[in-house]
Amino acid sequence: MSKLSELERARLRWRARRGLLENDLIITRFLDEYETELTDTDVSALSLLFEMGDNELLDVLLARTTLSGVYDTPDIHRLVEQMQKL
Repeated sequence: MSKLSELERARLRWRARRGLLENDLIITRFLDEYETELTDTDVSALSLLFEMGDNELLDVLLARTTLSGVYDTPDIHRLVEQMQKL
């Protein structure tokens, strides 16, 4: 488990920027809380999750819908659950 470099942290935060304020707030709160603990596996899972469309992502984060397709992985489920608890 390697720690994120400052550059990797900045890249992750940049990728996390969303078109919907609600997503930004949820993801920023998550990164503020867990960023220093994220593993390379977590970063890969988050990068994939951030490819999801804004409205679809918001529905997942608010538990209106469940993860499906390429997003339906144990790592993404775990990270989404952490975001939902904050």
